[in-house]
Amino acid sequence: MNAKIVYAEEVNYWKTGQSSPDTWIDRAKGEIIATGGKVLSEAYGSEMATGRSAFMLSFSFGEDVFKAVWPVLPSKSKNEKAARIQAATMLYHDIKNSCVKAKVFGARSAFFHYLMLPDGRNVSQASNVELSELFPRMLTVQP
Repeated sequence: MNAKIVYAEEVNYWKTGQSSPDTWIDRAKGEIIATGGKVLSEAYGSEMATGRSAFMLSFSFGEDVFKAVWPVLPSKSKNEKAARIQAATMLYHDIKNSCVKAKVFGARSAFFHYLMLPDGRNVSQASNVELSELFPRMLTVQP
């Protein structure tokens, strides 16, 4: 099955601001800290063979560790700078939204898709069978 390529120009936040990606990542880290979390690491990486790149934030709330990876979408116009700004902006807004949810529902619920499993994968990378086995235990273990 061929996945449709999503281009940066087709998604929100395309060329809506000029703040650097570092500014948006710092704002996301500030949201995590203000909500009671601890930022563990941040990174930007690119893969030369494929041209793919992404931003990453790793953080914790209590004993739970989370890792958010947000891709830089390909740009039809080859505007890599705008695509990086867009990706960092989207990561910030996703983190901010989840921080608001965390204040009401708790961090595990708000950031569940970013929750790290003991084997180093995110919950979102686990199979349905694995999740069905893990889910009952995850509901009962709260920091």
